[in-house]
Amino acid sequence: MAVWDDLVGQTRLEEQLAAAARDADALVTAHAAGESAPDTSKMTHAWLFTGPPGSGRATAARAFAAALQCVSPDRALGGAPGCGFCDGCHTTLVGTHADVEIVRTDLLSIGVKETRDLVRRAQLSPAGGRWQVIVLEDADRLTEGAGNVLLKAVEEPAPRTVWLLCAPSLEDVLPTIRSRCRHLTLRTPPVEAVADVLVRRDGIEPEAAHAAARATQGHIDRARRLATDERARARRSVVLKLPLRVDDVGGCLKAAQELVDAAAEDAKQLAEEVDVKETEELKTALGAAQGGRMPRGTAGAMKELEERQKRRRTRTQRDSLDLALTDLTGFYRDVLALQLRSRTALANTDVRDALERIAHDTTPERTLRRIEAVLACRKALDRNVAPLLAVEAMTMALRG
Repeated sequence: MAVWDDLVGQTRLEEQLAAAARDADALVTAHAAGESAPDTSKMTHAWLFTGPPGSGRATAARAFAAALQCVSPDRALGGAPGCGFCDGCHTTLVGTHADVEIVRTDLLSIGVKETRDLVRRAQLSPAGGRWQVIVLEDADRLTEGAGNVLLKAVEEPAPRTVWLLCAPSLEDVLPTIRSRCRHLTLRTPPVEAVADVLVRRDGIEPEAAHAAARATQGHIDRARRLATDERARARRSVVLKLPLRVDDVGGCLKAAQELVDAAAEDAKQLAEEVDVKETEELKTALGAAQGGRMPRGTAGAMKELEERQKRRRTRTQRDSLDLALTDLTGFYRDVLALQLRSRTALANTDVRDALERIAHDTTPERTLRRIEAVLACRKALDRNVAPLLAVEAMTMALRG
C-alpha cells in the first residue's frame, strides 16, 4: 500500500507530491554520494496545504512526510518514494519517526512558547532519516506572535528541514508566511470516493458508508464517525429536527439551550476520559505520595495543567457546536435545492419529509437568510461570543 492510498479524490495533488518526493530523494542521494545536487525545482523547504474541512489536508501532509523519509530499496531500481512498507514510511505514518514532528492542538491556539520549541527542533540535522520534517496540522491556530516566530524559521530554513503547514485557506495564515510557501489546494472529495474508502479501509457496509458520505457531503472524518458512532447519529438527528421547533420564541430559546447543553456534555465526557488520567500522571511525575499532599513548589505546574484542560474543554464545546451548525447549514442547503428544483443530490435524504415541508412553506430568499444566520453564528463563536447568546440569536433568526 503506497502512502498516497489514503488521499481521497486528490489525483492531481498526489501527482505533484510524488514528483516533489522524487526530486527530494534525488537531492539527498546525490548529497550522500558527494555529487552535485540535481535540479529540484519541484521540491522546496516550505509547503502550505489548504482545503475545506474533511478534504484531507493533514493526511496529505503526513503522506508527503512519509515519502520524504522513504528508504525502500526499490528506489535504486527506479521505484518512486512512498512505498508505504519500509521503516521510514511506516514509522512516519504511525507517528514514531525520530525526524518527523507532527503538531496538532486540542486548544484554541498555538502560542509563542510551543512555536519556539518547534523552531529549535527545525534547526537540527536529521538524526537518522533523510529530512527533518515538521508537520503543523493547525497552522491557522497560530497566534500573531507565534506566526512571527515561525516566519524566521521559514525564511532561513536549515538545509534539510521541511515545513508542512495545514490550514483551511490561504487567508488563515499570515501573508508573510504563505508568501514563502508552495501552495497546494485540496478539494472536497466526491461522495462515491469517500464511501469507497469507508468500505475498503474501515470495513463499513456499503449502504451505511454511502449514507454517511452523502450526509457529511464528502467530509471523510465526519463520515467515518457517523457510520461507526451511534451517539453521533443521535446528535445529528436532534440537530436536523431543530428547524421544525423554532415556530415561536419559547421554542427558539429551548432549542438553543439544548444545543449548547449537548455541546457542553460532549466537552464534559472528553474531560472525564482525559483530564483525570493527565492529572494523575502529572502528580506521579511530581512525586506526590499515593493519596497524599503534593510536594512544595508544584502548585504552578498543577495550575498550568488545569488551565490547559479548561481551554481544551472550551475548544471541544465549540467544535461540537460547529459540527451541529454545519449539519444545520446542510439542511437548509437541501431546502434551497428543492425550492430551486436543482438537480443537486440531497445530503439529508433521511429527513426528506421535513425538507419538503419547509421548502413548501417558505421562499428561497428566506432560506438564504436562514443560511446566513447559521454562518453568522459560526463567526460569532469564532470571535468568542458567549455560546448561548450566539445560538439564541441564530434560532430567533431561523423562526418562521
